[in-house]
Amino acid sequence: MNTSARKWGTFAVCLLGALVPNIDLTALNQAIPHLSADLDPSATQILWIADVYGFTLAGLLITMGGIGDRIGHRRLLLIGAAVFAAASAVTAYAPSAELLIAARALLGVAGATLMPSGLSLIRRAFPEPKERTAAIGAFSGVAGLAVGLGPVLAGALLDHFWWGSVFMINVPIMAVVLVAGAIVLPESRNPAPGRLDLPSVPLSVLGVLGVVYAIKEAAAHGLDETRIYLSLAVGLAALAAFVVRQGRVAEPLIDLRLFRRAAFAGSCRLYPS
Repeated sequence: MNTSARKWGTFAVCLLGALVPNIDLTALNQAIPHLSADLDPSATQILWIADVYGFTLAGLLITMGGIGDRIGHRRLLLIGAAVFAAASAVTAYAPSAELLIAARALLGVAGATLMPSGLSLIRRAFPEPKERTAAIGAFSGVAGLAVGLGPVLAGALLDHFWWGSVFMINVPIMAVVLVAGAIVLPESRNPAPGRLDLPSVPLSVLGVLGVVYAIKEAAAHGLDETRIYLSLAVGLAALAAFVVRQGRVAEPLIDLRLFRRAAFAGSCRLYPS
């Protein structure tokens, strides 16, 4: 396979791998009335069904980027695609609300592997700076548009199939990612990553989740709830501690200098939003 075919094949596989988790961020909303009639979840369980995927995914993005640097982003993306497909099948056929919540959480874990791995692989596949910037910009833009595609695709599926079809559609797509990825993806890892800085992991998770939860609750209930300000304060404090730690440790979880690059910083706004 020539260089041009490999780099555009890498782009296509990474983009496809990022589209599905983004679609799943919004597709569930259309299916909730249907699965509620089938599984009879409580009001609290419905909230968990709706939110656990996005929270898990957003909270683990930074950690998964660090893991990919250590075990290889190609390997992490392929593992993530396989787990995402399996968790999608479990979600589609979940016989209870409890299992559905657990499967959605696993979907979030798997989804968090795909975006950082895809970005790293694209950066490696496009060594020329201008071409790399254009590729990352296109990747981020199309992946972002997929969030709006979720309700449309879910509505079309629900017109003809049961609620689980919203998740089963992920399985063949991830199968394509697995097969094509095994053929075209180059390996990408930090040649000297060092050990994973474990104290940074809970700081990044708590920081992202605190801020995301506050934004989500403010949008849903306004600014009169005390818990919104508490969540925001905890999240910002954790993120501040995380940033300080990344500047001090010899082996940071993420190189903060990457955020000086507009394409990278823009792509990182996709999932938390």
